[in-house]
Amino acid sequence: MTPQARIQAAIELLDAIITSARDGGPAADTLIARYFKERRYAGSRDRRAVRDHVYRAVRRAAERPENGREAMVGLARDMPEIAALFDGSAHGPEPIISGEHAAAAGAVPQWLTGLLAAPVEQDALLGRAPVDLRVNRLKATASELAALLPDADPIAGLPDARRLPEGYAIEQSPVWKQGLVEVQDAGSQLIVAACGAKPGMTVVDLCAGAGGKTLALAAAMEGRGTLIAADTIRSRLSRLGPRAERAGATFIETLLLDQSHEAHGLESLKGQADVVLVDAPCSGTGTWRRNPEARWRLTQARLDRLVAEQARILDFAAPLVAPGAMLVYATCALTDREGRGQVDAFLGRHPDWTSETLSLPLGRPHGAGWVLTPGHDGTDGFFLARLRPPAA
Repeated sequence: MTPQARIQAAIELLDAIITSARDGGPAADTLIARYFKERRYAGSRDRRAVRDHVYRAVRRAAERPENGREAMVGLARDMPEIAALFDGSAHGPEPIISGEHAAAAGAVPQWLTGLLAAPVEQDALLGRAPVDLRVNRLKATASELAALLPDADPIAGLPDARRLPEGYAIEQSPVWKQGLVEVQDAGSQLIVAACGAKPGMTVVDLCAGAGGKTLALAAAMEGRGTLIAADTIRSRLSRLGPRAERAGATFIETLLLDQSHEAHGLESLKGQADVVLVDAPCSGTGTWRRNPEARWRLTQARLDRLVAEQARILDFAAPLVAPGAMLVYATCALTDREGRGQVDAFLGRHPDWTSETLSLPLGRPHGAGWVLTPGHDGTDGFFLARLRPPAA
């Protein structure tokens, strides 16, 4: 592909990503993979260059552009070397005309700016994320991993966390294939550490998804106790089985719940759990480093629905917690409605519950909970809180 053809390919991909973001379709990575599967002529350098163009344009535009050309013209305004490739040559884009509309630069959609938690450093939300690892204590120790993967740097305050540069192909490494490590952001690891799970406990990961935090809980429990991974989406939960097998965490139990009737499926666990983790569905505003086009998907209406769903989940999670035990609420979101405001509302509905003061190696206090941000902590953005019912 010529440099001009790479720009045109990026425009075509951006068209697809913009449409998918508007209509709730597949994520950008999926669309890029499909695009090149149908274009075998594109070599590895071509694919890498096009992908870089696409993500530069996506990261640059806070508001969803009308089309892919508008997004790339915006990038060209900042990069003369890109602008020069709009020359009308074969397989390339037509020249940029005077006054042509370009996507405006920005980090956060305007409507969302005032809703983010006060400590958020907005520009850092779009930096490139490193590859964070968690040593799987069921199969290895931190010192053993250091010998096997000397390129990985420790992360202060998290003894099992290691960090590699962005783009490191860890899944091609023997340490990953053997289940010695899991790819997991340091912020996610901190949430699991805040759960305080120990061997012999009964622990429920109530919104387990594909089970990243479930596997970390399994390691903390040293494979002993009752660990239940619950979710309402079969396809996500089904991915946990192979991951647990590779990690040596085969004691995990999975529980598929019926959407809107979760309490019925959880009846046998009422008052039994030492720890309930609610890693709730959220806006994903803390993960924009990895999924920058998520900014183009989020709307006020969707945020309203998410906030209502989070409150509903917290209310059916609460009865599972044994007297004096712990509910950990977490989101990979940085809006106050999903974090501090959500916890305040829960405590208002459950006045006999209390929030626990936190002191963690990363992050800082925020309302009745704790917040981590990319700029302050080098992690994805998270809010978490520890909540306790009255003792018996």
